[in-house]
Amino acid sequence: MRKKQQPTGPFRVGDVVQLTGPKGRLNTITLIAGAAFGTHRGDLKHDEIIGVPEGSIVKNQNGVEYLALRPLMTDFVLSMPRGAAIIYPKDSAQILVQGDIFPGAHVVEAGVGSGALSMYLLRVLGATGKLDSFERREEFAEIAKANVAAQYGEDPKNWDVHIGDLQVELPKKCAKGTVDRVILDMLAPWECVDAVSEALIPGGLVIGYIATVTQMSRFVEAIRASNQYAEPQAFESMVRDWHLQGLAVRPEHRMIGHTGFLVTARRLAPGAELPQFKKVKGDFSDEDLSVWNPEHLGERQVGEKKLRKSLRNAQAGAEARSSLSD
Repeated sequence: MRKKQQPTGPFRVGDVVQLTGPKGRLNTITLIAGAAFGTHRGDLKHDEIIGVPEGSIVKNQNGVEYLALRPLMTDFVLSMPRGAAIIYPKDSAQILVQGDIFPGAHVVEAGVGSGALSMYLLRVLGATGKLDSFERREEFAEIAKANVAAQYGEDPKNWDVHIGDLQVELPKKCAKGTVDRVILDMLAPWECVDAVSEALIPGGLVIGYIATVTQMSRFVEAIRASNQYAEPQAFESMVRDWHLQGLAVRPEHRMIGHTGFLVTARRLAPGAELPQFKKVKGDFSDEDLSVWNPEHLGERQVGEKKLRKSLRNAQAGAEARSSLSD
């Protein structure tokens, strides 16, 4: 029987547990024999959770009830230690579906961040797929690897993380015309169009996750100018929860609005010429280009202290999950 990557059955020492308390507040703990989860409402002993089935209601010393469940991957992604900002689950879902990620595919990911998208990709690719992730900053890569290990209980054998710029490292790591999908999550994806075009198979797909309109515009024009892709498509997604209380059914006041744009384009066969369906402006002035430069767009700086703390927390989670597999 194939070993399950996700733990099931009664809670065990080392399990990560999500506790839903009064008013729907969530707390995530790692089970340790003899330890306790303390709040102003009283202590909940971990031993009261260990050994009970998932989905049980447990009580603390004062009788306050909590629903105990193992967190879903979405829950883990939103609460895990971060170095770089994550791709939100709603965008990861769009990438998996609109990018047509399939089991056994060879996928390249540029900008591994904190490992959120890597987790979803690895789950879809399966044991026969291959994921090559590229990251410029080694400290981000270390946090991502620890987070993935915490989720899967091990370092996936079909995942490699490479340090360096994509346009330099991609030709060294992936042979020409062997990659099915490329996902770009970076400040200046237009700089990588040529390298990506060489790596992709004919009919392959490039997907850009892009924060601003100016970045999206330059990326799309770079794709068009390469004459190696079908007409690119761009879109964004928004998610709105609903309040459900008897007959009081209405949209919630808060929603997950704009987080990023997604741009997709299919690789043409070598020598193929795409008919010109749309009139495209071919030349841009220096003034146009100035607002597209990385130094104009800016990049969020993450402090060294926060990175060290995130790495410690991620590694602690990976060690706790690894102990379950031993």
